[in-house]
Amino acid sequence: MGTHICEELSHAGVDFVAIENNHANHHKLDELGFLYDEGDATHDTTLERVGVKWAKGLVAGLSNDAENVFTTLTAKFLNPKIFVVARAVEFETEPKLLKAGADRVVKPYELGGVRMASLLLRPGVADFIEIVAANRNLDLQIEEIVVKKGSKMDKKSLAQLPIRTEFNTIIVSIQNDEKGIFAYNPTGDTIVDEGNKLIAIGERNNLES
Repeated sequence: MGTHICEELSHAGVDFVAIENNHANHHKLDELGFLYDEGDATHDTTLERVGVKWAKGLVAGLSNDAENVFTTLTAKFLNPKIFVVARAVEFETEPKLLKAGADRVVKPYELGGVRMASLLLRPGVADFIEIVAANRNLDLQIEEIVVKKGSKMDKKSLAQLPIRTEFNTIIVSIQNDEKGIFAYNPTGDTIVDEGNKLIAIGERNNLES
């Protein structure tokens, strides 16, 4: 799992440092050219050494739930603003991770089960989502656009923005974190506000611009 996470971050052009104290995995990381630390992710000194105090995010993807809880707790103590995505193997671990400060919890076995059921029930839909989300060779992707303070999009309706006409991009959803709601398939008169997250689908070069 850790190697796949590193590959996705690398593909996205994100600077990162992996923490891997299992020497059996070091050769693979060396082959891929990824920067890594050989320490223990549950130790304060290791997290401080890799720069957790100024990092934007952390993935706690250890195979042991207790270690992921402790890593999350330590990271949040050192950097309260860091965004933590944590792995949970056991169902009952999720509330513990959230209480420790995790912003998102991923349960691989549950996701795998949902994925397999989707392939059985709606194979076309499942294939499309996977292709758009993960295919690096396809000139189409789903992206998250955050409306920042002072943005030209703030307080304007979708119809007033050149998203569709100029960039050939479709806004499939608008998320309001403060209210905790998603607006699916928003209409042209939907007003965009500062802090909103626009979930867009379009050509890669248009989304990057």
